[in-house]
Amino acid sequence: MAQQGFKCEMLRCSICLDLLKDPVTIPCGHSYCMSCIRSHWDVEDQRGMHSCPQCRETFIPRPKLVKNTAFAELVEEKKKTGLQTAPPDHFYAGPEDVACDFCRARKLKAVKSCLQCLASFCEKHLQPHFESTAFEKHKLVDPSKQLQENICAHHGEVMRIFCRTDQQCICSLCSLEEHRGHDTVSAAAERTERQKQLTPSRQNIQQRFQKREEDVKLLPQEVKAISRSADKAVTDCENIFSELIGLLQKKSSDIKQQIRNQKEAEVNRAKELLRKLDQEITELKTKDAELDRLSQTEDHTQFLRIFSLLSDFSESADSFYPKQRPLRHFEDVTTAVGEMKEKLRSVLLEEWPKISRAVAEVDVLLPQPEPQPEPESRAGFLKHSCRITLDPNTVNVHLLLSEGNRKATYMYRKQRYPEHAERFLHRSQVLSRERLTGRHYWEVEWGGSGAYIAVAYKDISRATDGSEFGHNDLSSALFCGSSSYIFIHNSVSTSISGPYSSRIGVYLDHKAGILSFYSIVSDAMTLLHRVQTTFTQPLYAGFRAYHFFFGSTAEFCEL
Repeated sequence: MAQQGFKCEMLRCSICLDLLKDPVTIPCGHSYCMSCIRSHWDVEDQRGMHSCPQCRETFIPRPKLVKNTAFAELVEEKKKTGLQTAPPDHFYAGPEDVACDFCRARKLKAVKSCLQCLASFCEKHLQPHFESTAFEKHKLVDPSKQLQENICAHHGEVMRIFCRTDQQCICSLCSLEEHRGHDTVSAAAERTERQKQLTPSRQNIQQRFQKREEDVKLLPQEVKAISRSADKAVTDCENIFSELIGLLQKKSSDIKQQIRNQKEAEVNRAKELLRKLDQEITELKTKDAELDRLSQTEDHTQFLRIFSLLSDFSESADSFYPKQRPLRHFEDVTTAVGEMKEKLRSVLLEEWPKISRAVAEVDVLLPQPEPQPEPESRAGFLKHSCRITLDPNTVNVHLLLSEGNRKATYMYRKQRYPEHAERFLHRSQVLSRERLTGRHYWEVEWGGSGAYIAVAYKDISRATDGSEFGHNDLSSALFCGSSSYIFIHNSVSTSISGPYSSRIGVYLDHKAGILSFYSIVSDAMTLLHRVQTTFTQPLYAGFRAYHFFFGSTAEFCEL
């Protein structure tokens, strides 16, 4: 049975792995389909030397091929007995598999790759590596699709040398040319050296892995704690504001009731006085008529008697004589309530930033990532570009927004904006809508006599004189003028020299605490000023107009 099996395998072509078709036997004794070995040698014609695909014996010149009639008869006989003509489908290579480089027809899966041959072999084509002494020193590895990466792109040779100077693998010709004089060793020696570094590297990775596993276990607890704390804060804040709203509603109800009561009392008092006035008028009219009649009587005795009675008339003590005065009754109440509203508004504007800061400072305590190097070219900066739009809720009334809220222009005439708690009241400046935390880059085209290009925290004051960008510890600004640059932070000014440009680039690495300003002329960038600090809150881009002349503008560019 074993002999029968061996004979069956002998009738297969080791190139196409199918039954031999027009079998031929070459000088070394191996047999192939005539078309398969012809195709193989056609490829080798360029080298002028031909070899056996199995034993690698070479032939010069190309041998003539003669049909092996004995094998042809055996093939026909085995076809009649039902010899399987092809391997099962699961032996063939799919898209994700490494295919045998020597299968000519449908390729089988490779079982090994050879680092010397730089080829992959199925089980059949791999046999010469085990049978011939010519392959004894060949290194077999698991099937790999990256074998061609071991070939030098310039010289087509296997790269067996490592250049320590340039930290790359090279071939022998590279070491004689562009890498001449460099520190080179064999790739095997460098592998041995670096293999020693694997143990501490793996230990470090394992330690970090264990630490990350601990973090993974802790983070769900942290998430639950954050959720519980946030939900409680929402509930508590809702209760506090409900209490404030309730208090305001009660005071509103009290003052309205007090006004109504006072109104009713004053109206009743006026009505009573009106009744008394009507009564007094009636009495005066009666007395006047009687005196008129008396003046016409001719009886002197009767005149004197009645006159003494009528002339005994005194003015009522509680008579009311209204005087002309401005119609102002409850207006003072409205004024007092309005003053209270302004005081409450001022308190909210002053206290609200503290509340916002407390919310922004909530964070999950995780290790900070390694700082990333600042880009070295404008193209590198543009990879971090972001679109900046200006927030109409923060814009001062002397700034006109245009270009889809990306441009601000200083105007003499006040603009009509609705009242908003975040609006800047005393300085002609505006903040962006975008909240900036990671790595960001934007550019500003400024015009007019000058402009301040700034960044600021959200809780910068809106109503006090200290709200000016650069004149507090919550903002920084670069003043750009026709002949100078000045960096301002916390009211400290620093003069800066640099090439004049109407376009300024701003780079922010929030985690690393880096803020940089660049002068941009064409694609050339010149660093004007860099700040290294720690940012405790998200930042917002900003613009402040130069007040000495109207027409100061800033447009946040589309990149």
